[in-house]
Amino acid sequence: MPPLHLHRFGPNGAAPQVLAVHGLTGHGLRWAPTAHALGPVGVLAPDLRGHGRSPWTPPWSIEAHVADLSAVLDLFPDVRPVLVGHSFGGNLVTHLAHGLGDRVRALVLVDPALGLDPEFALQVATAYAESPHYPDREEARADKLHGGWADVPAARLDADVDEHLVDLPGGRYGWRVAVPAAVAAWGEMARPAPLPPAGLPTTVLRAGRVHPPFTTDAHLERMADLLGPALKVRTVDAEHMLTQSHPESIAAEIAALLTRSGR
Repeated sequence: MPPLHLHRFGPNGAAPQVLAVHGLTGHGLRWAPTAHALGPVGVLAPDLRGHGRSPWTPPWSIEAHVADLSAVLDLFPDVRPVLVGHSFGGNLVTHLAHGLGDRVRALVLVDPALGLDPEFALQVATAYAESPHYPDREEARADKLHGGWADVPAARLDADVDEHLVDLPGGRYGWRVAVPAAVAAWGEMARPAPLPPAGLPTTVLRAGRVHPPFTTDAHLERMADLLGPALKVRTVDAEHMLTQSHPESIAAEIAALLTRSGR
């Protein structure tokens, strides 16, 4: 399979200090606000397989995504990054951290989707499979507003629609995502929730207005038992799309971990 499509932010030629992984039906450009808030820090943000401008061919399992991300980091063998993941991306970077071992500095999990209830996952996947497209741009935008984007600045929401919405045959519109890949991901997120490697500095930013939460209290307790003082959990009064509504908060947590572990 060809390499993933990569978005790079930060000083020209700078080695990436952060690998940022978007959530389901997203794309790497969604990390631009966080990267801009970080300033002179190299950020690498791929489009996942089945998303954006990366190849859409299967498989779409967690293992396949993790292998793709590992291959991206193999392009930068001397890099020891902070791994950042939003939603499904948070699940993926947690798995990736185990494969990287000492190569990873820390984790930042942004409202991560970990061990979702299987019935909930089935419900959402079925609804998406039955109606993944829109008759016009306005309905697509409205769907975002009701799907975790209500507190995102209007200009940022419109920019994402401009980037990610594509014309389809028959006069309809859809996101730049392989529908089968998105459906498969809901099943992957219903698998048992992974825990970070023991001792790895980990920050969880949890969206306080998501019900049911993508990360349960019980799983956070298991994280706390494993990680102890290496774990920081912060609840943000926001909807799910923290990468768009609170990029400065994410950047501050990344910067703190970069400083703590030494750039």
